[in-house]
Amino acid sequence: MTESQTLILGCSGKSLTRDERTFYRNECPWGFILFARNVGEAEQIRDLVADMRDCVGREDAPVFIDQEGGRVQRLRPPLAPNYPAAGALGALYRDDEEAGLRAAWLLSRLHAFDLRRYGVSADCLPVLDVPVDGASDVIGQRAYDREPKIVAAMGRAAAQGLMDGGVLPVMKHIPGHGRATADTHFELPTVTASLKELLDHDFAPFRALNDLPIAMTAHVIYSAVDPRNPATTSGKVVEEIIRGEIGFDGLLVSDDTSMKALSGDFPTKAASILAAGVDLVLHCNGVMEEMAAVASRAKPLEGMALARAERAMASVRDSDGSDEAEIRAEFAQYFEANA
Repeated sequence: MTESQTLILGCSGKSLTRDERTFYRNECPWGFILFARNVGEAEQIRDLVADMRDCVGREDAPVFIDQEGGRVQRLRPPLAPNYPAAGALGALYRDDEEAGLRAAWLLSRLHAFDLRRYGVSADCLPVLDVPVDGASDVIGQRAYDREPKIVAAMGRAAAQGLMDGGVLPVMKHIPGHGRATADTHFELPTVTASLKELLDHDFAPFRALNDLPIAMTAHVIYSAVDPRNPATTSGKVVEEIIRGEIGFDGLLVSDDTSMKALSGDFPTKAASILAAGVDLVLHCNGVMEEMAAVASRAKPLEGMALARAERAMASVRDSDGSDEAEIRAEFAQYFEANA
């Protein structure tokens, strides 16, 4: 079996092209990610996921998706109900802490039911970003609250719900995207808050959940730490903040390299991400020329990065045996999910 490379890759459509199969077999990415363009009907998704795993010769190769609820939800009816955004769950917590935490766990447990039936094994959730006044609305209702302690508590419940359902949680966007004044899909934001503000507010939920298995970086400059480089390509942010102050020793994945926030060509982006100490380079849009350019700078997954990847995979076991109908009925007491 070919050694896994430091890559998580998307694909262009609802089934793999001949070129994609050849490329994946040659490059052997550690994992894959699905987007709305890859989603059709149930059997098609299962076939696509199985085909991806077959290309790399690993039945357990992780397949990621963004399934949060609200506007960021790749599986829609009839594949999965439309679920509320994190902000709605946070509002429930404000009224009744116990109910809010239970609803966060229930929603993630439902996500796990939805994802596992299609073979998807990792959800890019919980969002631990803490918005502030004046920030871009790219996070907005995707955040649980504006209070770091509430975000941490809700994020913990959400992560546990996924893990209890046998799905890997991926906390994002470490060390914190909530203060960014621009959408990183289109431009690179600079956060000018002091290090104390960042430690007390933006970074706090990630520190509280630093035992989770996987985190995704933020394409954000924190001028108090590194005025030149966004977290994704900053060795200083990775070592001093993410690994140091936050204390996260899990698997670190970049946010999407095809987002406009990162400058340079794709080989440069990939090389900079890995040089900064990020374990895996994520590329999402499925454009073959870009994937090939990113893969040209990938490395074998080895050493600490491999150990973190193995630890992440081992952190999730079989589901807890919850009854899906009972979970759906209980969640409906808090929110009506639209089929």
